[in-house]
Amino acid sequence: IFVAYTGEALDNKTPLLRALQAIDIHATAVCRYFDKNASKVNATLGWEQEYFLIDDALALSRPDILMTGRTLIGHIPAKGQQLDDHYFGSIPTRAMHFMQDLEQECMLLGIPLKTRHNEVAPNQFELAPIFEEANLAVDHNSLLMDVMKKVSKRHHFKVLFHEKPFVGINGSGKHNNWSLATSEGINLLRPGKTPMKNLQFLTFFINTIKAVHDNEELLRASIASASNDHRLGANEAPPAIISVFIGSQLSAVLDELENVTKGKLSPKEKTDLKLNIIGKIPEILLDNTDRNRTSPFAFTGNKFEFRAVGSMANCAIPMTVLNTIVAKQLKEFKKEVDTLIDDKNLKKDEAIFNVLREYIKASKDIRFEGDGYGETWKKEAKKRGLSNNKSTPEALQIKVSKQVIDLFQEMKVMNSVELQARYEIDLEEYTKHLQIESRVLADIARNHIVPTAINYQNTLLENTKNLKEIFGEEFKNIAKEQIELIMIISNHITEINALTIKMTDERRKANKFEGLKSAKAYCNKVKPFFEQIRYHCDKLETMVDDNLWPLTKYRELLFTR
Repeated sequence: IFVAYTGEALDNKTPLLRALQAIDIHATAVCRYFDKNASKVNATLGWEQEYFLIDDALALSRPDILMTGRTLIGHIPAKGQQLDDHYFGSIPTRAMHFMQDLEQECMLLGIPLKTRHNEVAPNQFELAPIFEEANLAVDHNSLLMDVMKKVSKRHHFKVLFHEKPFVGINGSGKHNNWSLATSEGINLLRPGKTPMKNLQFLTFFINTIKAVHDNEELLRASIASASNDHRLGANEAPPAIISVFIGSQLSAVLDELENVTKGKLSPKEKTDLKLNIIGKIPEILLDNTDRNRTSPFAFTGNKFEFRAVGSMANCAIPMTVLNTIVAKQLKEFKKEVDTLIDDKNLKKDEAIFNVLREYIKASKDIRFEGDGYGETWKKEAKKRGLSNNKSTPEALQIKVSKQVIDLFQEMKVMNSVELQARYEIDLEEYTKHLQIESRVLADIARNHIVPTAINYQNTLLENTKNLKEIFGEEFKNIAKEQIELIMIISNHITEINALTIKMTDERRKANKFEGLKSAKAYCNKVKPFFEQIRYHCDKLETMVDDNLWPLTKYRELLFTR
């Protein structure tokens, strides 16, 4: 851990350790409603790391990959992922050798890798370990990413962790599967066989949903970055709107529990609750809850899966936020239950049911079972009052709000100075990422693409000139396609130059600002030029002689076996 002379945390681990301490204290206190001997609760994490492998020699031919980790230009290949042949095919031999070597190294380091497979996009893969205590899991993920880079060099690969290294095909995420477990190994988010175990499950399940509902903007901010902005909502990853998916069976359970009569429960209601509602929760829910791939936060049988986390992210950041907000929620829950027990003379089970029922009603807006990609959901989410912070500068502002500062200070995870510092660093990192990408794109467009296009254009002009000498006036009909192609290339060259000049001017203006103002200027004024310049470069790629084109194309980068 890294701490300043003044005592403030300078790293991601210190706040995570504080958040894990907070969840331990408050989850254990709630656990004692069900087990008086409960002494400790650990947050557990199982991450899934997606990545791309490309040939390192081919990567060296791409300044954009070397400088930014992604391709800033490149035409979509005729064949991409539409046949799903990579996803459902066997692991390519060369990739398998890399994976086996990596697993050997990880074994020596104590990283318990368990899963390896192809992912949807060509040359995209995924690995995952056995679940671990959250702090250890975060350390292992950081260590793994470093080891992957080193091992990939032995196999002449370059590993790409960027969330969207190639346009038009799936990007990469790092799903964070989170749960709570007692020191005896009991998963608090797993439905049990007895009414009491299921009441315990419902308590932690509903409190987590309530925590996400009350802090959805903060949860969105925890996964915000320049690279993840390319992936969120891009029809392969969850949208920027945070929602919770729990499946039809558990939705029915919560709806039934919500409609129980308020106040003291009659003997019949108690029986109904224990035998009908609580007893209806099946022990295994994987088959009917793990289906909605458009949800950023989904319950998948015995854990919550935070799917919106990006592949480049440090798991410590979203895990710090998630554990802090759930710890705070459990603290409030215990306070409310104890008040009903002490002041209203309700029995423990009745008090818990009453509070949970109110939480179900209060957090209903965050629950969504439908298609998160559709326009309908955006309109519906707006009606429900859910935020839709599409860009990082928008999303980050919640980090320094009074509500968030009070939350982190109350839970003793971070103080206002630590939060403000991280906010400023996040903004600066975002700005610098876009600044670098803008500079690299301008360099590639003007020093690689335009000269190559002019070179090919000169070949066409020479050809046209020769045709004129041979055929005289007839050449206009014979060389019609060449002349048309020359004009199209000229238009693309003109547009590239004009757009690059405008982008550079906007970048200079943005550089005069600081903090949020600079980040917004880069987001709203500089970044829009990326797609426009790319469009013209990619069009030229389809016209210019393949032997002249200076950059390795998608079809070569993505289909190296």
